[in-house]
Formats: sequence, C-alpha cells, structure tokens
Amino acid sequence: MDAALEALREKYSQPEHGVELLMLGGGYMFAPKKELWEYLKDRYGRKNDNRLSRAAIETLSIVAYSQPITRGEIYNLRGAAPDNMIRLLLARNLIREMGKKDAPGKPTQYGTTKEFLKLFRLASIADLPKLEEQDRERFALNG
Repeated sequence: MDAALEALREKYSQPEHGVELLMLGGGYMFAPKKELWEYLKDRYGRKNDNRLSRAAIETLSIVAYSQPITRGEIYNLRGAAPDNMIRLLLARNLIREMGKKDAPGKPTQYGTTKEFLKLFRLASIADLPKLEEQDRERFALNG
C-alpha cells in the first residue's frame, strides 16, 4: 500500500499535473497544488460563503489548541459566551462533541474534526503552528 501511495505521489508531483496527493486527517486526498491555490480560489472559490467571523476563528483556535475543552473553559479563555460560535462550528463540521468531562455537571467537551484538518491542510493536530510563550499561556486551561 505504501509503495502504491508513493508511486501516486511521485506521478502527480510532476509539473504537468495540477493536483497532488496529500495525507490529511489520517487519510489521503487529491488537492490542487499549492502554487495554484490563489488562481483557483479567485476563479472557482466561493467568495464569502465559507468565511468564518473573527469570533468563530478565535473560538476554533481555542478548541484546536486546548482540546478537549468545554463551553465554560472556552468562555473563560475568550471572555465571551461561545454558544453561537459552537453551534456554527458544529454545523460546519469543524468541531465535534468528544464526550463528557469528569467534573460536576458532566459538561460536554469539544475537539476538532477531520474536516478541520482538511480545511487547514493538516495531517494531524500536531501539525498546528507552534505557539509563542504568551499564546501558550493564553490557551492553557487553569484548573
């Protein structure tokens, strides 16, 4: 299987092909080559349909860097009620419920999805950009 995937990757890395084989979210998919993104986005991309607001991106970042995380923990980090953003991110399949926290009230915990990994072209959550010290402290859950 690895040899077949490597053969496909090699074949599609040639200049005459506009796609490449990527490992994303534990699976493989063909995607446009990075150097073609801007051209394709402008020509075929949806203009504002899938844009996330600043609040949604902030909430998604908190979930990505602090998962698994509860609503209350997101509220503590953001300083604003995350309910609408959580609903939006769940509807877009960028986050999912990951179970219940072993704490009073058994709050639901959230984490990112394979769709999140695909959207940001990450093979795994470990591929997120590393945070600087100040940001690591911000995303750290106290308690």
